[in-house]
Amino acid sequence: MGIGTNDDAGVYRLSEGRALVQTVDFFTPIVDDAFDWGRIGAANALSDVYAMGGQPLTALQLIGWPRDQLSFELAGEVVRGGAAVMAEAGCTIVGGHSIDAPEPWYGFAVTGLVDRPITNAGAQVGDLLVLTKPIGTGVITTALKEGNCPPEVLAEAVESMTTLNAASAASLIALGVHAVTDVTGFGLLGHLVEMLDASSVGAVLDPGAVPLLPGARELCAAGAYPGGSRRNLTAIRPRLVGDTDEIILRLLADAQTSGGLVAALPPGTSIGYPVIGRVVAGGELTLVSG
Repeated sequence: MGIGTNDDAGVYRLSEGRALVQTVDFFTPIVDDAFDWGRIGAANALSDVYAMGGQPLTALQLIGWPRDQLSFELAGEVVRGGAAVMAEAGCTIVGGHSIDAPEPWYGFAVTGLVDRPITNAGAQVGDLLVLTKPIGTGVITTALKEGNCPPEVLAEAVESMTTLNAASAASLIALGVHAVTDVTGFGLLGHLVEMLDASSVGAVLDPGAVPLLPGARELCAAGAYPGGSRRNLTAIRPRLVGDTDEIILRLLADAQTSGGLVAALPPGTSIGYPVIGRVVAGGELTLVSG
């Protein structure tokens, strides 16, 4: 699997039943706390390996740092946060690279192992669609940059972004998941459409069933909405059938960082995650409340 599949990570077969999973991700600060930014960066990079059903093995750290503007002590806090989450995941940092940069950025290239890759192309008509984390991180971190994010709202978002998708992926695999992808920069709608297109199916989505982070709706209604999410919404509108509340629609297209997994599960499967829709024939994504 390579860049042509729009899947979460590249997969290279080593032998029958064994393959490498490889991915890379880095970004500029989305929170003020350096340690938390490092934690989020690590969890975000690991997510693509989990989304493919893999186990992370090693990581290479990537950091760009404006050495004349920010201290190396602050960079050390970022690195410490990233290392803490990598240790939690059982993933060994084996090296990396740093450069002088006009603004800070941080992330990882991660390599994992997988026996049977879980792709985004296996959704089947009748499957249930579930989502493992609430959405709204793009709106919340934008409100933070604008100085309008309540501390308790930010704390909930950071907790979500630093929670690994390892346990969720394992439970989905145990339930015989047909297709899965993580929700990141293209938002829930964008990544769901990638899954539908790869699987040659459509879906009915209940916007009211999609879990939101506390405060996300209110901040979005107050005007906090990142540019990436606006581009997502513009791109996805022509693919939608039906309509919903405009604020909810914006949140469904909100660009996420270290989001959860959206998965297609066999009908009748019971799991402790919200069912947000179902897979149907055709290629349309239909919004239906209730």
